[in-house]
Amino acid sequence: MSRFKPIAANASPPEVELNCTVQHPVDLTSVRQLHRDLLNVEKAQRMAEFFSLLGDANRLRLLSALAIQELCVCDLAAAVKMSESAVSHQLRALRAMRLVSYRKQGRNVFYCLKDSHVLNLYREVAEHLDEDD
Repeated sequence: MSRFKPIAANASPPEVELNCTVQHPVDLTSVRQLHRDLLNVEKAQRMAEFFSLLGDANRLRLLSALAIQELCVCDLAAAVKMSESAVSHQLRALRAMRLVSYRKQGRNVFYCLKDSHVLNLYREVAEHLDEDD
């Protein structure tokens, strides 16, 4: 017999103790292995900067447009209803973090996602957010 009671569909989950309630010896072998595989401080800082950059709704909207197709700055500005200057400013930040690349064609500058990693990251997060709980 299960020691857990069924939860009604609209009920809040019961409070769960997330800390160790009983002291036990640390498994040094596991901790050493974990330490070898743990994200180092420098890379963690770079990743934090990366995710911080993506913490802006306007930049995410630009990425969503570029996930569909390559666009020039003027078309991007029209699509997201921002000024070309504001779009260029946001694209500069995205370019600095290597999320987008560009090419010039005459007087126009066309932007696209830098590579499949960026496209996959965008799609995975969007898909995750669309999942039912």
